[in-house]
Parts: sequence; structure tokens; C-alpha cells
Amino acid sequence: MCGHDNHSHCHHEEIEPEGLTRRRAILSAGIAATAALSVTLTAPPAEAAAKINDKYADPKEPALPASTMQLRKGETALVVVDPQIDFLSPEGVTWGVVGASVTEHNVVSNISKLFAAAKSTGLTVAVSPHYYYPTDHGWKFEGALEKLMHAIGMFDRKGALDLTDFRGSGADFMPEYKEYIEDNKTVIVSPHKVFGPETNDLVLQLRKRSVSQVILAGMSANLCIESHMRELLEQGFEVAVVKDATAAANLPEGDGYLAAITNFRYMANAVWSTEDALGRIAAAL
Repeated sequence: MCGHDNHSHCHHEEIEPEGLTRRRAILSAGIAATAALSVTLTAPPAEAAAKINDKYADPKEPALPASTMQLRKGETALVVVDPQIDFLSPEGVTWGVVGASVTEHNVVSNISKLFAAAKSTGLTVAVSPHYYYPTDHGWKFEGALEKLMHAIGMFDRKGALDLTDFRGSGADFMPEYKEYIEDNKTVIVSPHKVFGPETNDLVLQLRKRSVSQVILAGMSANLCIESHMRELLEQGFEVAVVKDATAAANLPEGDGYLAAITNFRYMANAVWSTEDALGRIAAAL
């Protein structure tokens, strides 16, 4: 039992092997339960993924004005959304639909680089996680993706005040990131429940630290990242999205990453690669 709703750094027993078996069983049941949604949890072949790389390239002759965003020392935060096992690990329940995109964009490694750079330069770092508690399964209606997430047990925890079996579960943070997240300096905000930060305290935490600029990364591109970007823009923040530190599902309903990258270009103050972001962090901060 831990009295902190959203602090995953409380120390508990590691999840037992049978816990992972239970998650696989949940995933199998979820796939069957959501068959009517025509969701096939199978990544596209590697050769097919290679052929669509050109779809994501920056336009050779852009029509929109170039970004003028410059990072300001003391006003910038790295915000990482959902850096959790269920999104970013082959053990996660969504790997079948996001794994190809995560791999293609080298997302796991790129997020690690951003964490390391932010910590070494003293940036504010905030994580906006996604958790579901048993009471959240009492919702009377959901959107298509919410139905799927609830059906497969995505981001499930035992309760708001209970971290039993949290360690190593799909709701836990990726092991690669724990040295950065669990340093008692990273701000772990309360969980968002659908896609955007309207339901958590991210904006409050940033305002209290006099942050006006956000470098945004994490999962997934057309859902939580785009929703976080939109809300932060509406709240008056300057937002740069790191395009290869996010990924998305590619389903018969559409290519989530392509949808997101288009909207990032239309709305964000800047769209950077990881290497570009690292260079700007080092130069400015």
C-alpha cells in the first residue's frame, strides 16, 4: 500500500512471473472481446514499413512559415507522456499495433536521450502517465480506443492507493527510464484518463515552475501526444514536438502516425527530430 496516487517510485515486491502470464491472458481475452472493432493486433511486415517511410518525410517545399522557436533557460520543460511498458515494450499489450512504428522511429532510445539531456542541463522534467483503476471500468460509455484499452487491461492498476503488482506491469515505466523518473526530481503528475492533460495536474505543475516552453515526447502520436500538444497550446505554452520520440498504430482505420505528423506541422510551434532537440538543448541551456 502506498499513499501516493501517482508516484511509481514507492518500493514494492517485483511482479511475480505468473503476473506476466495473467497479462498475456488478459491480452488474449481482450483481443477476442474487441474482434467486432476489426482490430488486428499484428504489425505490418518490415518491407511494408520501409515502403511508407517517404510518407513521413518533411515536405521539400513547405507552404507554412518556418519555426522561430528558441529555447529559453529556466522556462523550458521536457514532458514525456506515457513512457510505459504497455506502449513501448514487446511485453506491452499494444505492441502488436504500435511495435512497428516504435521500432521504425527508434522511439525507446530517443526518449532515453531526451531524458539524459534534460537531466544533464537541469531542465524541468515531467511525466504524464496513464493509469486505470477498477472504478474506471465502471464508465457507462467510451470511444473506440477507450473500449479497446479497457478490454485488454491497458495501464490497469489495482487501485488509486494500491501499488500491488505494479512493478513490471504494463502500467509501470520502462526500465530504461527509471533512473531519470525515480530520482525524486522528476514531476510525476496525476494520471490522465482519456488522452489529454485536462484531467490531471500537468499545467499546474508547469505553471508553478514558471515553465512557458515544452519539449513534448512519448506515446502515442495521434492520441495522447496530439491531445497534450493541443491543450498546452490552448493554455499558452510554446510547444515543440519531437517527431521521432513518438509513434502510433497503423490500422485499417488509418495511419495514426501520419495523421499526427500532419497536425504537428500545422499546429506545433516547432517539430524537431531528437538530434535537433538535443542540439538545441545543449546550445541554449
